[in-house]
Amino acid sequence: MRTLLKWLLRLVVLVLVLGGAFFVHVWYFKPYSIDWFYGRVFAQFALKSPELLSSLRILPPWADFYSDKLDDASPRHEAAMARMIRDDLDLLHRYDRSALDPAGQLSYDVLEYFLAIQVEGDRFRGHDFPVNQMFGVQSSLPNFMAQTHQVANRHDADAYIARLDLFPQKFAQVIEGLNEREAKGVVPPKFTIDEVLAQMRGFIASQPEEHMLYTSFKEKLDKLPEDAIPAADRDALLARVATSIEHGVYPAYRSLIEHFAALQPKVTRNDGAWSLPDGDAYYAWCVRMHTTTDMTPEQVHALGLAEVARVTAEMDAILKAQGLADGPIGPRVQQLAHAADATYPNTPDGKQAMLARYQAILDEVNAGLGSAFHVRPELGVVVKPVPAFSEKTAPGAYYEPGSFDGTRPGAFYANMRDTTENPKWGMRTLAYHEGIPGHHFQISIAQELKGVPFFRRVLPFTAYAEGWALYAERLAWELGFEKDPLDDLGRLRDEMMRAVRLVVDSGIHYKHWTREQAIQYMMDNTGMAESSVTSEVERYFVDPGQALAYKAGMLKILELREHAKQALGAKFDLGEFHDQVLTHGSLPLALLQRVINDWITQKQAG
Repeated sequence: MRTLLKWLLRLVVLVLVLGGAFFVHVWYFKPYSIDWFYGRVFAQFALKSPELLSSLRILPPWADFYSDKLDDASPRHEAAMARMIRDDLDLLHRYDRSALDPAGQLSYDVLEYFLAIQVEGDRFRGHDFPVNQMFGVQSSLPNFMAQTHQVANRHDADAYIARLDLFPQKFAQVIEGLNEREAKGVVPPKFTIDEVLAQMRGFIASQPEEHMLYTSFKEKLDKLPEDAIPAADRDALLARVATSIEHGVYPAYRSLIEHFAALQPKVTRNDGAWSLPDGDAYYAWCVRMHTTTDMTPEQVHALGLAEVARVTAEMDAILKAQGLADGPIGPRVQQLAHAADATYPNTPDGKQAMLARYQAILDEVNAGLGSAFHVRPELGVVVKPVPAFSEKTAPGAYYEPGSFDGTRPGAFYANMRDTTENPKWGMRTLAYHEGIPGHHFQISIAQELKGVPFFRRVLPFTAYAEGWALYAERLAWELGFEKDPLDDLGRLRDEMMRAVRLVVDSGIHYKHWTREQAIQYMMDNTGMAESSVTSEVERYFVDPGQALAYKAGMLKILELREHAKQALGAKFDLGEFHDQVLTHGSLPLALLQRVINDWITQKQAG
């Protein structure tokens, strides 16, 4: 028996030594297998982002080492991440791409594109605005705490409070980065400073027990079974949350408020990316990065003007059929939007009815897609209102992916700041874009992929994702879900918004358009409410190039579909085409084209 135990001990030691040697080899040197390298790249990114790990929920509960931490927002961390990306690209190039099979080559090319565009843009590190009215840390962090941080037990509850206690550290890191940006001449537009100050001051105006960070935590506790956390412990936890808000969160926000209050009188203009250091080159990179094409800002602007003209003709025909023949498109659409029965009442009951209608639209299209999709996601989607404290400056809607463990469904967040911003005939296309068959299908199917490196399930490319969602709006109409001409007008109005984005985004950042000029152009051509247009235009100022991705991606998908139809004739199957688009994860557009061309070749040979 003693001899057996001795050998077992030696075996355990050997396993530990070999395991340690394997870890050192994979983590610090060129891994023998490129798949091991892919795993290392993702693991390095994920381990440096506790917030990402909380969002994905890919680790088992016993491996939760991260839920009491926040991401590092310091300039030092940004520099370290940039070095890591450059090193990863260099190491990727040491593998022999020609030795990989076609699937392996696709993974190689996806990662190479992602890393290379980041390395190319590193010269513009610090050209962004970490605090902005749309998605800045001052709103995204509390939204993360309320919507993403789960509370299923006492450990999760303690971790929630630990994260609240880290707000001062996180905001100090952000301020350090802001100071570095301002020293280089990178300051946000004047309207951004005004709006984030109003947002942050409102955020700390309530008593701690009335704050959303407190009330959302209480709601999570209330959903737990009684035996999960005793009542007395719940009261103590709530008291700790209130203390953390009063003595940690609020002082953190006051420090950020003080910083922007000091900056406010110094910034008097609303200028685009051209005004930043090396701004024209920066915007040209933004265009390439977000569209995954080689289009120049001038080409983007010209494409936008052509698309505006095309969609104008389609909208004009519907408006004339409604008896509205004279004047620009925008004012005529607004006449229909202001009809007595066109919108839900801007009341609590009206908002609830609007949210219920969005859910009904999603349920209807989900049940009626038929053979248009052979691959469908297992994860469901729910409709929620945008959190009240951020709805004033938030977009009209957005999608938040569900978790990998299936405990959190995908969510379509609809902005309920004013129900009259979106008429009833504009609701369908928004639901199709954010939910089904738009972002929810695209992101959830990618998350559920098998047999690909994990990074392929999560890596984002804006033109692919937003292009698919815009394509989904048109697809739903093609499949007969928008039979009412006004519903079709709602679709065209939103497509017009994406065409106008090409003109306005390049106008702001390349042609030196003013904020007011951009708003007026959008009002004239879309028929959107002025409050929505203002929010849209201000979004483009703080996120250069992102708004270009929608049309770039949609036009490429439509081009590829038409090419496949012509090449395959009777062999073309719409469901198979959609499977090819969706079952390879997010791709740069050139690689999506390669996937479709390979599928066409295989179908022709069969």
